[in-house]
Amino acid sequence: MDTSSPSAFVNGEILKRFVGRRVRTVIQIQRDEAGLLVGQSTDGHQLTIKGASGAPTSHYVEVIGIAENNQTINAEVWTDFGENFDPAPFNGLCKLANGQMRDLFL
Repeated sequence: MDTSSPSAFVNGEILKRFVGRRVRTVIQIQRDEAGLLVGQSTDGHQLTIKGASGAPTSHYVEVIGIAENNQTINAEVWTDFGENFDPAPFNGLCKLANGQMRDLFL
């Protein structure tokens, strides 16, 4: 496992604590605006993803990139998870990784 450039697991609420750092999140795409994906995070916040166009509307995508602000991520890598993704477990993972179990995560 490459630990040279770790990414924090974040949802929409937690993203604001990682501005300027590498993050990993999942959103459900609502629309593609010429190179910007706009979607809903696993906890219901609206996020904008730069540099990740082309995924179909209503699909879930995992995004790894740099948090530019509390609502925007500049994507380095993204993966289409399709329409059949349960956001609740990922949201729970984000809470654990940034809460009581944060010592287990990079």
